[in-house]
Amino acid sequence: MIRKDVLKEIIRDFHMRELPEVIERDVKVSAGSGKVISIVGVRRSGKTYLMFHTIRKLLESGEPVERMIYVNFEDERLEFKREELDLIIQAYRELYPDQNLKDCFFFFDEVQNVEGWERFVRRVYDSISKNVFITGSNSRLLSTEIATSLRGRTVKVETFPLSFGEFLRFKGFEFFPSKDVYSSSRRAKLVNLFEEYVTFGGFPEVVLSEERDFKLRILQEYFDVMLYRDLVERYNISNPYVLKFFIKRVFESTGKPLSVNRIFNQLKSGGYRIGKDTLYQYLDYATAVYLVRVLQKYSKSVLKRELGEKKVYAVDNGLLMALSFEMGRDYGRLLENAVFNELLRQGGELFFYKNRKECDFVWFVEGQPVLIQVSYELRDKRTSEREIAGFMDVCRFFGKKEGYILTAGTEEEHIEDGIHINVLPAWKFLLTLPATFS
Repeated sequence: MIRKDVLKEIIRDFHMRELPEVIERDVKVSAGSGKVISIVGVRRSGKTYLMFHTIRKLLESGEPVERMIYVNFEDERLEFKREELDLIIQAYRELYPDQNLKDCFFFFDEVQNVEGWERFVRRVYDSISKNVFITGSNSRLLSTEIATSLRGRTVKVETFPLSFGEFLRFKGFEFFPSKDVYSSSRRAKLVNLFEEYVTFGGFPEVVLSEERDFKLRILQEYFDVMLYRDLVERYNISNPYVLKFFIKRVFESTGKPLSVNRIFNQLKSGGYRIGKDTLYQYLDYATAVYLVRVLQKYSKSVLKRELGEKKVYAVDNGLLMALSFEMGRDYGRLLENAVFNELLRQGGELFFYKNRKECDFVWFVEGQPVLIQVSYELRDKRTSEREIAGFMDVCRFFGKKEGYILTAGTEEEHIEDGIHINVLPAWKFLLTLPATFS
C-alpha cells in the first residue's frame, strides 16, 4: 500500500531539486493546447528529458515550481494499485492547500506501470486540470493505445533520435552555413561530424559518448532491449531467434524494396517453419514500436499504395551499424537512411517512385512534390550523367522544374531543358531543410 507521506516526499523533493541540464531539441511541446500531451517515440530518444525541458520553459515563463506535479511511475517506492492513484491529488492538496489545482501541471512519466491509469488520467483532465503530460514505454503502451484510451483528449508528440542539427547542438558545434562554408577548417570539422552522425546515429546517450566501442555496446544493448522487451515480451513471440533473424534481414534491406517472401524462403531453407502472415505481423510490430518505418511506392491510388511495393528504413543509423557489419560499410545506404529520417521528422507525405526510372524520395510539402535522390558520390562522369539524366526524367513525370541529388560531398548545378538539378552535400541540405521548405 502506498503511503501518502512517500508521495509528499516525492512531490516536495522534485520542487526542491535542480532540474537536470537539458539541451534543447527541435521538437516542441505546447503547454496550452487544452489536450493531454502524450510524448511517444522510440526507446531512449529523450521522452523524459522533453518533459523536463517543458517544465523548465514553464518556470522561465513565470509559473511557480509548486504548480509542477511530476511523478515517475518507475520509482521503486511507487507500486500503485488503481484505487490508490487519487493519493497523488490528496498528497498535493495537503502540501499546498492554497494552490488551485486547475492551474497545476501534471507530468506522469511511464504511466503505463499502473493498471487502470487511463481512467485516472481522464478524471484529472476532465475535472481537475487541462495541463496533463504523459509518457509511456513501447513495451507496454503504444501511441495508438494511448489515443484509444484517452478517447480524443490527447495530442501526440513524437520523439525521434537527434536530427543532424540537434546532433551538432549536442556536440557544442555551432555552424553558420552562410559564412562557415568558406572556412576550410570549419567545413572539415562539420564533414567529420556528419560522418560520425551517419555512422552512429542520433540516440542522445550515444552522441554524448566518445569511445567507438562504447557507442557500439550501447547500440547493441538498445537493440536487445527493443527486441526482447518491446517485441518478444509484449507480443508473446515464442521464437525470438526467428524474430531477430527477420529484423536483421529487414535492416539489411534498408533502401531497397523489401521482400518478405525472400526472408520466408531463407527461414524455410534453414528448417524454420513459420507462416508469411506471421512475418508480416512482425513487420507491423516493429513499426508500432518505432524500430522501423515503412515507405510506400508513389501512386495516385491509395489502394495501390497499400498493396504495392514497399521499402523499410531503420529508426536510427546506429542500430544498422551495430547489427550489420555489411551495412556499416555501405555508406550510401546509411546516407539514404539518414535523409529518410530527417524528411520524416519534418512532416508531410513521403513516398518513393519507381517506374521506368526511380526516385528515392517524393516528399509532398503543402501538396507539392519535392524530388530527392541520394547517391553517395558522382565523381565518375559517366555515372554522374546517367544519374542526372534518369532523375530529370522523373522531374518531367512530376512536372517539376527543380530537384535535388544529395551526395557525400559533391556540390554542383545542372540545368537542361529548363530543369534545374541541385547536387548538394547531404549535410548542407539537412541543415537548411527547415528554412528552405517551411
